[in-house]
Amino acid sequence: MILAVTFAVSLCGPGSGAMAQIAALATGPEPALGDPMPERILTLRHGVRVSADIPFSTIAGYRPITLDLYRPAKAARPLPLVIYVHGGGWMGGHTRQSGAFSDFTAVLADLSARGYVVASLEYRLSGEAPFPAAIDDVRSAIRFLKAHAGRYGIHPGHVAIWGGSAGGQLSALAALDCGRAPTGADQNNAGQSDCVQAAVGWYGVYDFATMPPAAIPRAENQYLDCMKDACPPDRIAAASPAAHVDAKDPPMLLIHGTDDRTVPVTQSQELAGKLVAAKVPVTLEIIPAVGHSWIGADAAATRAASLRALDLTFRFFDTHLKGDQ
Repeated sequence: MILAVTFAVSLCGPGSGAMAQIAALATGPEPALGDPMPERILTLRHGVRVSADIPFSTIAGYRPITLDLYRPAKAARPLPLVIYVHGGGWMGGHTRQSGAFSDFTAVLADLSARGYVVASLEYRLSGEAPFPAAIDDVRSAIRFLKAHAGRYGIHPGHVAIWGGSAGGQLSALAALDCGRAPTGADQNNAGQSDCVQAAVGWYGVYDFATMPPAAIPRAENQYLDCMKDACPPDRIAAASPAAHVDAKDPPMLLIHGTDDRTVPVTQSQELAGKLVAAKVPVTLEIIPAVGHSWIGADAAATRAASLRALDLTFRFFDTHLKGDQ
């Protein structure tokens, strides 16, 4: 047995092909913590290129937080940026899913083909870290994308954020409470503004204080990291976009279904009322006879509501992001 081992080692001695291969590998003087995998770029419909799983935040003790970035095949100048934040009760969901759309990557590619860079974000879920971790990640992504605007062909002064359900809450909070020094664990790109120029919310939670107690208690409690009835009022206010409305806020589009039993339509109505009172431009669109995720009485009703919401959203971006580029 000893002779066999000695013989095997000798085959891999200096000058062998295996050793020559090993000798070609690079090392550095310090532990190598980066990710050397080449950027994964796919081509989708309309020739839109998507760079998948770009890390934008690396916080000790957590997985790298990533985004997908969609860009038109050709762009002669920097383009407006639209950031999408997924839903899932702050507990689940991912960058490539929304409502009843069978292929949400195609939706984002269609938007990009209209002349936008589109980013779809991950964030820490409530089982990983409660509030304010998710909104810290959203703000980190905004700063990251602005810091890399030249690399990605982004116009950093023409940025909108959009989300549905939990993503609607995060998008609205990012839009209505911005401009502060970073407070989360990710302090990268701290010199960049996290403010945006427009925001869209689909069936979002905008005021935890007025959410009915039977709506989504488990998701709320896990996200806020407290039983809502026992939460400190300042924590509920900090997580509630409606508590941050002021005259400096960007234009908003709020869309909701009348029959939503997960997040009642009153959430969008109340936020719209506060924005109007603050003289912030806001459009409130109520879609009749559909619930959460635009689910209607049948497949045709669901499709009609989904496409209506999408058309309103795309036209809103065209109106508020494409002027004075």
